[in-house]
Amino acid sequence: MSASTVEDSQVNVLHHTVIRIASADGFHQALDRVLDFAVGLVKCDSCFIYVLAGDDLVLRASKNPHHELLDRLKLRMGQGITGWVAEHREPVAVSREAYKDPRFQRFNELPEDRYEAFLSVPLFSRGRLVGVLNLQHRDPHIYTESEIHLLATVGSLAGAEIELARLETQNSELSQQLETRKLVERAKGILQRDLALTEEQAYLSIQRQSRQKRKSMKEIAEAIVLSEEVKNGSKAD
Repeated sequence: MSASTVEDSQVNVLHHTVIRIASADGFHQALDRVLDFAVGLVKCDSCFIYVLAGDDLVLRASKNPHHELLDRLKLRMGQGITGWVAEHREPVAVSREAYKDPRFQRFNELPEDRYEAFLSVPLFSRGRLVGVLNLQHRDPHIYTESEIHLLATVGSLAGAEIELARLETQNSELSQQLETRKLVERAKGILQRDLALTEEQAYLSIQRQSRQKRKSMKEIAEAIVLSEEVKNGSKAD
């Protein structure tokens, strides 16, 4: 295969990948699609995606099951190879004995700590760091310039979509919180009027029912509001 054919093939892969990532439904799905593409591009034994949150890099996605560590494991900027890549904004490739690299950060709960090869690339959105993508191999593995370049390119393209998905998820969560707050306020008003409760008593009543019935406060508030609407509808009839 000629060099131009290989290059055209890589461009097509990147094009279709960005389309797939852009069509992801939500933050974690976007991360999973980036992860799936990276693993398909460079066959590896482990793949992590860390996303920048304040001054920390938080583990948000993993090829191997680490449910107990997702959204909990954090690295500071400059900590470990991952933190170094985030701080210096450039890829790092270690073909063997990555655990001996002076920048390496060991976590006792991760079997990947013993893997030989390590490739880490930064993720960007409009030139701003979004996170870091890590690939690892159990056995020594030489990462080619093409692999490093492709993953670095993916980091630049996918980072923007990851950031967009994160912001959309945050906006959705804020919208849901606002909706819940409005429902609870309405339900409190109904209880205050019908049961002659204070605002605090009405809130505590909704909270208590939420615990006892093991339902969210939004669900309890919805039930109170629905009951009020049914009662008013019966009176109108």
